[in-house]
Amino acid sequence: MIVGCAKEIKNNEFRVGLTPDNVKSYVAAGHEVLIEHGAGEGSGFADEEYVSAGAKMLDAASVWAGCDMMVKVKEPLPEEYPLFRDGLVLFTYLHLAADRPQMDALLAGNVKSVAYETIAERDGSLPLLAPMSQIAGRLSLQEGAKYLEKTFGGEGVLLAGVPGAPRANVVIIGGGSVGANAAKIAVGMGANVTVLDISLKRLEQLDDMFGGRVQTLYSTDANIERAVLDADLVIGAVLIPGGSTPKLFKKEYLKKMRPGAVFVDVAIDQGGCGEASHLTTHDDPIFVEDGVIHYCVGNMPGAVSRTSTIALTNATLRYGLEIAGKGLEQAVKENPAIALGVNTYAGKVTCKNLADSFDDVEYTDILTLI
Repeated sequence: MIVGCAKEIKNNEFRVGLTPDNVKSYVAAGHEVLIEHGAGEGSGFADEEYVSAGAKMLDAASVWAGCDMMVKVKEPLPEEYPLFRDGLVLFTYLHLAADRPQMDALLAGNVKSVAYETIAERDGSLPLLAPMSQIAGRLSLQEGAKYLEKTFGGEGVLLAGVPGAPRANVVIIGGGSVGANAAKIAVGMGANVTVLDISLKRLEQLDDMFGGRVQTLYSTDANIERAVLDADLVIGAVLIPGGSTPKLFKKEYLKKMRPGAVFVDVAIDQGGCGEASHLTTHDDPIFVEDGVIHYCVGNMPGAVSRTSTIALTNATLRYGLEIAGKGLEQAVKENPAIALGVNTYAGKVTCKNLADSFDDVEYTDILTLI
């Protein structure tokens, strides 16, 4: 198979879908690899390293046109839609439930799209979402702490407090990978931490994980409201794989919260879990709604691109090699995790949660199409 990797063009997106070491693995398996000039520079990988690994360096259009499978990090942007073509395998994060135009373009182009975020193993784990969730969760505290500073418009609170002055209150909505990693950093920074989730089993795990150093609450509207009204920093860490995120952080809470409090919506890729949330960029990361600072950057891990690229490609390589070696159809038949990753195929939506996000979209089982 001919495997391609184009440079990311999303605002301040410095990650890359393949590292030179990944190229070596594909070449060793008998595949040809096409890389766009400069694709790895934002993560510290020079073109010469890709050439030494066995890649052929081309311009963007030639990479798109020449590959059988395109490996990226973020979803294609509208200017890339004309590069879609029948039969192309697209392997990347897609987050289609929050991006109807992209979904329609993939369907119209008969693209075989495989979304990192919906590949799921038998135990329910999301192996290609996990590394970025870990980074986004940890980064959410770093960014939240920054915007709590008065010079950035925040209320002027130090998360750890000091002797004689109170610690900040951090509320995390969602106790999955993002939430657990956010809690880890918040606890490490000395904040008072509350985590809400709808799974009592998960809350029990978090209680054990942190040795009782976090307050765990069952996630209800009443509990969320009580928790956030006393919060300095709220982290939105809710996920429905492939589906739209429920709006758990209500607009009505904002006027009752402390002026200068911060909300970091890590779920913004899937539409966000805040009613007031809208997508922002690293160039213009925040907006203020009713006195509460909202940080809603859709590609948070792009800010720490080298760490993110290495962590992500460590996870994606195995699945990419399987698709390249067997072809997508055979890989789907043999690996249920990859089957769950297919979001569009032959002009049909093949992800149940994605189809359920739209009233007029029908779900088709991928196994009926191959």
